[in-house]
Order: sequence, then structure tokens, then C-alpha cells
Amino acid sequence: MSSNLSRRSFLKVMAAGAASVAAAGAVGLPTLDSAGAEAAAEPRFTGVQQASSSILNPQKCEIFRWDDAPDMASSILFKPWQFGKLTIENRLVKSAAGSAYMPTETPQNIIEEYSNWAKGGAKLIWIEDFINLYPAFPAHYKTYGRDDNYLADLTAAIHAEGSVCGYQLSLMGASFSGFDASAAAEFECAKAHQMNLDELHLLQESFIDAAKYLQSQGVDCVEINAAGNNIGQAFLSRNRNEREDEYGPQSFENRTRFLSEIIQGIKAACGEDFPVQILINAVEENDKEIGQNNKLTTVEENCQIAKMLEAAGADSLHLRCGPFGQHVAEFAQDLYFTGYGIAGTTGFGTQFDFSRHFQGKLNSENSGAGILLEVVSEIKAAVSIPCGCVGFVDPARAPAYFVDAMEQGKADFYLLTRPLIADPGYINKLKENRFDEIRPCNRCMHCHFDFDEQGNFYEHCRVNAAHMRMYHEGIMEDGYEPTPAAAPKKVLVIGGGPAGMEAAAVAAKRGHQVTLVEKNGYLGGLLVFANAIKGPHENLANLNTFLKKQLEVNGVEVVTGQAADAEYIKAAAPDVVIAATGGVRDTLGLESTAGTVVMPIEDVARGVQGNEVVVVGGNAQAVDITLYLQAQGKHVTILSPEPAELLGKGQSSWVRTFTNPMIYARGTRVWQNARIVSVGDGTVTFSCETGVDMTIPCDAVIEAMDMLPNKAVLDGLEGVETYAIGDCEKPFNIAEAIAAGNMTARKL
Repeated sequence: MSSNLSRRSFLKVMAAGAASVAAAGAVGLPTLDSAGAEAAAEPRFTGVQQASSSILNPQKCEIFRWDDAPDMASSILFKPWQFGKLTIENRLVKSAAGSAYMPTETPQNIIEEYSNWAKGGAKLIWIEDFINLYPAFPAHYKTYGRDDNYLADLTAAIHAEGSVCGYQLSLMGASFSGFDASAAAEFECAKAHQMNLDELHLLQESFIDAAKYLQSQGVDCVEINAAGNNIGQAFLSRNRNEREDEYGPQSFENRTRFLSEIIQGIKAACGEDFPVQILINAVEENDKEIGQNNKLTTVEENCQIAKMLEAAGADSLHLRCGPFGQHVAEFAQDLYFTGYGIAGTTGFGTQFDFSRHFQGKLNSENSGAGILLEVVSEIKAAVSIPCGCVGFVDPARAPAYFVDAMEQGKADFYLLTRPLIADPGYINKLKENRFDEIRPCNRCMHCHFDFDEQGNFYEHCRVNAAHMRMYHEGIMEDGYEPTPAAAPKKVLVIGGGPAGMEAAAVAAKRGHQVTLVEKNGYLGGLLVFANAIKGPHENLANLNTFLKKQLEVNGVEVVTGQAADAEYIKAAAPDVVIAATGGVRDTLGLESTAGTVVMPIEDVARGVQGNEVVVVGGNAQAVDITLYLQAQGKHVTILSPEPAELLGKGQSSWVRTFTNPMIYARGTRVWQNARIVSVGDGTVTFSCETGVDMTIPCDAVIEAMDMLPNKAVLDGLEGVETYAIGDCEKPFNIAEAIAAGNMTARKL
């Protein structure tokens, strides 16, 4: 920084002008002491106000609270309900998702994961369709066959925990006489008119035969996936059905005939008491070509379809969203709300107006929570069988909201998977009102078709390190729960961010004597800042609460406001030192001028001067900061030192799919392989691939470059076992930090 505008002076100016900054739409300041330094207590940021009162889809998120939670054990969520002849003990159902057919899974960890969901309180568990059950219509993504013969072991494990076991029958990606799946685009599937009548009847017979086989393997019920890109939806939707025979779209009887005959066939083959659930789109919308909905199915049509399916013998309905172009948003509608200030993002650089699109019937004020409840309520009123809802359904996040909705009759049961991936014990903990002990889903989507830094397939969970890692050789061979330590050790964890808190809690759980020391007066590290910038959608405040609670539950001694220097470490006399001190943010080494301030990324939450902002960096933090500033009406330019395809690295591939197009659509230019040459008075000059230096207006430069490792605290330590974890060792993201903490603690 230049001598005429030091960082401390800048902060004092910002403190003096806090009221005017807040009025302009920036965040408030954390508490400052009399010297202008941040107080020891955890900084509190007020949420940024979006720049315009006319912004699309304003968010309230007032439902995200625990202080008004009812007693969950006595609530309707834990009352039984009837699914055909089956009595289900509670109304929180494990949906048929989880990518159990992926090559990263093995029979051993699939069985344990499903068993853990049953132990954790899920009394009806749907298994995803991972077996090639239809010989004439093989699907490439189903990695097991009937001869692999472990389905019976899986159903037995679920039954052993007192839960009912269902299996979802689904088919995408199969070839027919009029459709070549091998030449189709990703998630493109056959339309009803692309199969001849013989193929149609053979497919019906295949579904019925599959149900009979599943029953022989201990499956208690089946669900037919007739939503999204699945084959059943191709008959229900006028958009995918151009048949001219009795299976065409000319009447509701015709549109439902394909499914109705399968339902009746399953009942004949498996018995009238064998329950059948049908999954359909509750309301459809064209997100790829927004608003072009001529043949997409309305709620009113689905009410009639639901009646026909009930008449055919369906025992319940599973209802989800039906966008046209983004398959993932069919079950993860909360992706429409990922990224600060862009609620309604389609993933195609456009935004829904939820007051108009989806017939204006989605509940869109709460970051996607319970978004389908009003639609489900409307379809539920048309039938007498139970109706369930999927999407961002997370009663631990908004207990009163989800309990009230069910008590009002908007749904009979809720279906969820991602919260159960985050914490398999979710349902039992919810029943006991242990909200702060539930490892919270962050809706980060690392768990679905994600990739690592090298582009390799890498599904995992940000907050639950064991998911997809347990039982894998050289990674987490001990399974879901860490084994007790052979010999207790005295462990010192330095740093109270997510990596350090996870390491300390897991080490203590294994029986080690653990002390965690944090130089700040609060725990959470960058989670506190990230929560302020990202907003409430990713649930980071609750993640911090959970991690702190685990320190308490597992008996970790916590020391805050204490730097762990060599003298402190020597006095503590640990057997093991785990450094979790976080990375060091790189700096440009440039000085501010009177017209352009150069500031570190952490200072953004204090307010950013001017309207023209340059963000230097191409990682997830750079994207988050850009969205945050765009929400204030600022013009942002990104100077990335890397190629454009890496923009947002560290986020899941799905989050990037939805956020990055909106950055561009809102006018941000991303200059790739760029470097700042100089900072002028209200301008910056940079070099890039144009071959000439570029000069643009600039009031503020934000340093959002990748962090660097920070292991200095371990230098010179002798006679102790040492580890560096998280950003301290390899800066990247929250998921890898937590995983490193967990896996390191298992080694001790």
C-alpha cells in the first residue's frame, strides 16, 4: 500500500462511513475496537442488500431458524402413514438417489451406507436402480447385473434395522428402433414415438418381470420413475409423445395407459398388497428456452394424470420438479438459488421470474426450501393416495416451516437424500431436537457427478468425509466410523477452521487427548467470512455450529485468542501436532492510489469503494465475490491468471454450471491468462491474450488469487509427530479441508 492511503487508514474511513455504505447496499462492518482492529469476538456481518427493489425473486429466508422449533418427536413428521398395506413409522423417506451404481462404489460400502440410513431413522428406503434389470434394454450406467447377487444382502441389511426397502424402476439411455442412445447427447432419452408397439409391450413386460425379481430378493415395494428423462414421462408429456395409437397424447387415458398397464401387471404378478409408487413431474417448465412451454405439462394436467394413476392401482405419488433442459434441477431445484443474488438462475445465462414461470406456483422466497409444496398440495387434493415432495426438503434447517406445511396437509411425506448423505443419523437426531448435532447439507452438489482438479470423476460430500471414501484401499479402509486408537496420544491441533475442528473432533472420538488452539477469539476460520459473502443458501453458519458442537461432544479442550508459537507448543508437550492454520493469501505487491484501492479479499465484507471493481483470481472465492458485488450493482471485471474453463475452480461442477453463465450475463468480462501491469488513479492496466496492454476504469482491485501453503508453525519441531492439513498443506476448498482433517485423525 502507498503511504498516502494505508490499509489501517482505509479501514478507519470505512468505519466512519458505515452508515452511508450500508445505505448504498454494501455489508455492515464487524465490531471494531477503539484502535480500529477487529475485536476478538467472531465478526458479525449484516447481509448485503441487493441493489434494486425490482430484482427478480427477492429472498426472505425467514424460515431458517431453530428457536421456534416444535418438539419434533411429537410432531406430524414422526407419525405413521399408510403406503398401501405397509405402515411406515415416520414421514421422512430416503429417496432413490445417491449414485449407488457408480464405479466408485462397492457392495461393501453400498450396504453399509444403506444400513446407516436405516439405523439413522429412515423407515422407508428407496434403492436407486443400479442393476440391469431389463435385458432387451441395457443401460450403460447400470454396473451390476442380476447374477452379481448381492441385492438380497442389501435388502436384508435394511430389514435388519427395522426399515422397509423399496426399489426404483427407471430407464434412461436405452436404444429403440427409432432412437440410438449411443449417438444421443448427454441426458437425451427416447421419446414415446421412437419405439414400435412390440418394443413398447416388451418394455412393459420387462418392468413387470423386474418387479417380480425384486420381490424375490426381499424388496417390499417398487417405485416407477416416470419423471424427468425417464421413459414413463415420455408418454405422459405431450412434449415427448407424438404417437397416434392408444398410447398417444390424445386423452389422459392414452397418456397414462403405458404406466397404468405396468401398475396393473405388477399387481397381478406380485400381489395386490405389493405397493407401487409413481414418480412424476408435478409441474414442467422450459429452462433451456425460457418461457416456451407449449407442450409442457401443467399442474392441472398432472391432477388428471394423478387421478388416472390412482385408478390404475398406484398406492402413492412422488412429486418433483420438471424443468426441460437441466436434468439435475429435476431433483435439486435449489441449484436455481445457488450463487449470491441470482435466485432463479437457469444454468443457461437466464433467470426465471418465479412469479410467472412454473405457472407462478413455486414457493421461491426461501432459497428453494420446500419450493414444490404448493404444487404438491394442489395435486394431493385431486387424489386420495399419499403424496410426497422432494427437492430442498430439510426439516433440520427450518423445522417449524416443514412441520407446519405437513400439518396443513400440503404433503403426506418428505423425500430426501442429500441431508442423509451429509449425516446418516439425521432423522434420529431430528426426532430428538439435536439440531446442532446434525452435520448439515450445504447444497454444494459435490455429491452428484462431480470431478476433481484433474477432471477425474470424484463424487464426495463436502461435510461428510466418509461418503464415497469408506472401504476404499489406501483412503478410508476402516469404514464409516473411525476405529478406536490403539494407544491414546496427546494431540495439539493448531487452527480452528473446518480442517482443524474436524481433525480435533475425530481424534478425540477415537480416544486421544486433544487440545485445539486458535489465535483468533472465535472458531470457524474462513467459514465466517464465506457465510457473509455467500449468504444463507449453503448453510455454512450451521456447519460452523455443528463443528464447534462436535468439539464439545467429544471432549476437546478449546483455547482461543492464543497464538501457538514454539514456546506454547513446547509447554504443551504434545505427542502429535496437527497444523491447520489455513493458507496464506497471495498478494499482488501493488500499492493503492488516491482513486484506486488495492485490497485483500477478506476486506470485501467491510465494503468496497466505487462502482468499477476488478477481481484478480479465477477460483471459487473470486466467483463468489463477483456475485456478491454484482448484487450491489457494481460493475465487475475478472482478471484470471488461468484459462476461462477453470473459472470457479473449487466449486462443484453443477454449481459452476449455474453460477458462471450468470456472471457473464450480468456483464462481467473475464480476461484469461491476465496480469495487472500497473494501478493508475481510477484505472488499472493489464496484459492478457490480446497482445496489447488494456486499460479500464477501476475504483478497487480485490486480491482473490489462490492461497499458498502455510506450514511455518511446524518448522523446527522435533521429537513429535507432525501433520499439515487443509489450506495449510494444500489450499483448495472446504470439502478437501474437512476430508484432510478426518483422514489425518484416523491415522493417529
